[in-house]
Amino acid sequence: MRLDPSRERAILDATQELLAEVGFERMSVDQIARRAGASKATIYRRWPGKEALVVDLVCNHLELDVPAPPDTGTMREDLVEAVTGFCDVLRRKHSMIVGLLPGLLTNPNLAGALRDNVHRPDITGTVPLLDRARERGELAGAIDPARLRTVVEALVWHRLLITGEPLDRTFVEGAVDGTLLPLIRSWAGTGS
Repeated sequence: MRLDPSRERAILDATQELLAEVGFERMSVDQIARRAGASKATIYRRWPGKEALVVDLVCNHLELDVPAPPDTGTMREDLVEAVTGFCDVLRRKHSMIVGLLPGLLTNPNLAGALRDNVHRPDITGTVPLLDRARERGELAGAIDPARLRTVVEALVWHRLLITGEPLDRTFVEGAVDGTLLPLIRSWAGTGS
């Protein structure tokens, strides 16, 4: 059942705020209802539980605000801009991501629903970046953008969640120069 758009937005906003403040495991439908100024019955008419509500939020309503990486004129600088943009998004959503992670580890239904339903946009901007590099003659062969995206995401997620070090310019340039460019060149068959 669809809700009035303003009521639905209030519930989704309350869910996102509570994910960031208390995390998935400690968040309840009661808290969401109070924060949104809605009844639990209203929430349950639209979503069968907090798992479904969080899946809907993450898969259909979460604003990532990722700008397309600009054409800087070189593959290296395009990569720096793309990785910087991805880091900026994760920095802005850090609290919510950290609040969601324990639920993903302990709730197989939530993890499975997110895997099955989350859309995989080219959040890192690898497709246009690689196309431009080929057009400029910087790449000799084709590269699977999903493969590059996986490496970019792994580097950034590791930094964000494991080491906790800043997602700053030093990190971005080190990742581009020390990992991404050598991999891309190897994958494209251009050597070093």
